[in-house]
Amino acid sequence: MPDSDSNPPPNPIYQEIVDALVAMHRLTDGYTPSHEDRTATLCVKIAEHLGLPRERIDVLHMAALVHDIGKASIPLALLNKPGRITDEEYALIKTHVQTGYDILSKIGFPFNLAEIVWCHHEYLDGSGYPRGVRAKSIPLESRILTVCDIVESISAERPYRKSLGMEAALDEIRRLSGTRLDPRVVEACLQVVAKDTAGDQSVAA
Repeated sequence: MPDSDSNPPPNPIYQEIVDALVAMHRLTDGYTPSHEDRTATLCVKIAEHLGLPRERIDVLHMAALVHDIGKASIPLALLNKPGRITDEEYALIKTHVQTGYDILSKIGFPFNLAEIVWCHHEYLDGSGYPRGVRAKSIPLESRILTVCDIVESISAERPYRKSLGMEAALDEIRRLSGTRLDPRVVEACLQVVAKDTAGDQSVAA
């Protein structure tokens, strides 16, 4: 999808639908919706930094809030499993993307929310999943979501491990920039995090 594609302004009813899906997911999974909240916040900051129109930012925000909704079909014991997982377990976890798309595509969103979610584990070089799509075939919103998902996943506490720290997260997106990740989005993320960090230090002082 070209970067210039636009969405109509979201009707408030669609935000209410997303909120209902998140509330339902919270009943069974205490971690994933909180991860989605934090990822969505970073997505909005990066999208604003890149100058996306407000309507696209709003759709990206909603997509980020439910990007892992398909994990509702994965046993919590597996999602929270410490240590190494088997190839079969990883294959099962990967199904959450298609499941999320299948759920969201049944709702009559007049914008590409389901597609954004469908592509959030796709990479520029075609090595992602579930379809192995490449480069410009991946919506810009998905490319933003992918970077934010990686940063949040590495830097935050996980049910099965401690945080690896923000610097480790930023090192990882730098390493993948230009191959798997959109370098423009990576650079925007680095600038947004640096600005937030500087702001936090200023408040602390």
